Amino acid sequence: MTDIANLAGCSQSTVSVVLNDTPGIVLALETRQLVLESAKKLGYIHQKNRPKLTANPHQIAVIFDQMSTSPEAMVAIDGVRDAAWPSGHIVAAYQTLNDPRMEPLTIAAASISDVKAIVYATIMTREVIIPPALFKVNKPVILLNCYSKCRSFPSILPGEMVGGQQATNQLITAGHVRIGHITGEMWMDAAKSRLRGYQHALSSADIVFDPELVRNGDWQTKSGYEETRKLLDLKSPPTAIFCANDRMAVGCFEAIKEHGLKIPENISVIGYDDEEIARQLTPPLTTLILPHREMGRWAVNTALENIDLKQLPEDLTFPLTKLECILVKRNSIAAPQG
Repeated sequence: MTDIANLAGCSQSTVSVVLNDTPGIVLALETRQLVLESAKKLGYIHQKNRPKLTANPHQIAVIFDQMSTSPEAMVAIDGVRDAAWPSGHIVAAYQTLNDPRMEPLTIAAASISDVKAIVYATIMTREVIIPPALFKVNKPVILLNCYSKCRSFPSILPGEMVGGQQATNQLITAGHVRIGHITGEMWMDAAKSRLRGYQHALSSADIVFDPELVRNGDWQTKSGYEETRKLLDLKSPPTAIFCANDRMAVGCFEAIKEHGLKIPENISVIGYDDEEIARQLTPPLTTLILPHREMGRWAVNTALENIDLKQLPEDLTFPLTKLECILVKRNSIAAPQG
């Protein structure tokens, strides 16, 4: 919807209204036509003739630890819906807040209803201890954005290390060799994996890793600003900075401009997550998209294609599946001066 909105020159809300034919909302015929033409150009297939649901349709249950703290949960649920609706399944979403008493009750409640499969999801990419209740549901279970040591269920994760490598490679390809990195909180899997990707990209390009160029941030705009100032104050400052998320890149932009430098003429910046603010910055920020929608689709397709997962031997283990984070090229990267 973001791509269609950008091409049509309207909001994502307008795109949603047109594609879903939302009743009670009046839009100009020209606007509707422009959205539909833009969707067609981008190859978006809108299924108007959805399957008829029975009186008691099967459900796909999505059980998240948290849904209100980040838009990624809603994007993943949209991906689940994308894959569930064409086959006549409806989607039920639950939130547990990791409550030790309510989580097993929630899993039990989801299992009692006519659920075909359960998607167990976390808002942060992390290792989880599988709730004992999940082993008792006798339905396919897929882990989304999380994994377990026991590997008892299929797991889908974003390819964070490859994403960090891809982000750094964009700067290396542009000609940069002195590249700063502002990490997220290092107790989080995403921050550690993006840093490993950064280090791997440098190593592959025969660029010596300089720990002075790595600054610990906390995902927030303020830390991006403060750590960028420290990088720029170095005797030999970086010519490019990889921020581990877009919020820190916002602070990075502010610090660079305060130093009287221009982006990308004097210094290049790349972010991560493709938040809405990335498109509004001047210049627009090159970044990467987390594949939460695709992860949601993968989870449902895997469950429905392997509906007999519930009958597999208890000692069977599954490998982790990782999906690529897609690069979005904008205007914040250029070759270094001189």
